[in-house]
Amino acid sequence: MHIEQALPLLGGISPAQFMRRYWQKKPLLVRGAVTDWKALQLPLPRAELFELAGQDGVESRLIQQKAGDWSVKHGPFSRRAIPSLKTPDWSLLVQGVDLHNEAVHELLQRFAFVPAARLDDLMISYATDGGGVGPHFDSYDVFLLQAHGKRRWRIGKQKNLTLKEGIPLKVLAEFEAEEEYVLEPGDMLYLPPRYAHDGVAEGECMTYSIGFRAPAQHELAGDLLMRLSESDDDGDDAPSAKTATTIYKDPKQAAVEAPGAIPTELLDFARQALEKRLAEPMALACALGESLTEPKYNVWFEPEDSPAMLEAVQLDRRTRMMYDQHHLFINGESYRAAGKDFALMKKLADQRRLDRHDVNGASDDALSLLSQWCEDGWAHAVPQ
Repeated sequence: MHIEQALPLLGGISPAQFMRRYWQKKPLLVRGAVTDWKALQLPLPRAELFELAGQDGVESRLIQQKAGDWSVKHGPFSRRAIPSLKTPDWSLLVQGVDLHNEAVHELLQRFAFVPAARLDDLMISYATDGGGVGPHFDSYDVFLLQAHGKRRWRIGKQKNLTLKEGIPLKVLAEFEAEEEYVLEPGDMLYLPPRYAHDGVAEGECMTYSIGFRAPAQHELAGDLLMRLSESDDDGDDAPSAKTATTIYKDPKQAAVEAPGAIPTELLDFARQALEKRLAEPMALACALGESLTEPKYNVWFEPEDSPAMLEAVQLDRRTRMMYDQHHLFINGESYRAAGKDFALMKKLADQRRLDRHDVNGASDDALSLLSQWCEDGWAHAVPQ
């Protein structure tokens, strides 16, 4: 992607300009952000969306408002469990549609000017007249792309983000709208994190929400520490005298009258253990890359027969692949990499595809790895 090239998706500005001026700073309204729906083979038909909502492994929610009371149900939903299209004030939210539909996945790739480590998924919200989820805020950036029908958005940058109590949704107790827009098919609204907004369907409508990952620091720290502990000297061979696990010793421990008190020496030992592990930059980098590429709980891959000959390779839409200066990460696994093969794999991570020329330049080791990924269903051999 040419980040200095102006894009209709961003209202005639380049990705570089958007990131400088708007990303995590202020909203942006784009009229006609997407106009080639037919070429994209989108929007997704309503019947296909309802079918997805009925599948195990697909996260979906049904949200209704009746006489001011909110209700939330979690899928999967049979068609009979979904209200009549003539019934107003209900919404069906289907998460991660890009994992299940190639056309939706291709649309999501138009937002690849943001690091893959931040890009999360595409949710589709179907609503009948008056449907919505109430005024709320998200902790992450979001692009709200109107795919079908109309939706009226009211937005405001307010400091009071107190939520209503006693309801199953995170709805703002008070909402102060500063701006109002009606989005029609192809229009898009970008909102930074914690920007209050309320979208209400005007007739039947479908909205695509492109959301981003914003991990909480304490949650990320917990995951990384767990991965660091699991990766510490756990090979098949018994540790040598030099690499043997350091065990806590206290030969100078005196007798105590208060056995419930934790010895300060043990606290120091624990602190030193963490500091030592965190001081290993490669270990921390591996843990982060593996965490960021770990597939979601509801993702699985279908193994395939190994291709007789690789001509071109394309990543499966469910595969997450990233890299840093020294490592390649794919679906929670890490590889130390360098040289021409590393350059090739970085291209695969960035473009999600290698053509015949790329594959022909790969080493035997790289070809073996690509073939294994194809067998695992992480990638697919593409004839050329």
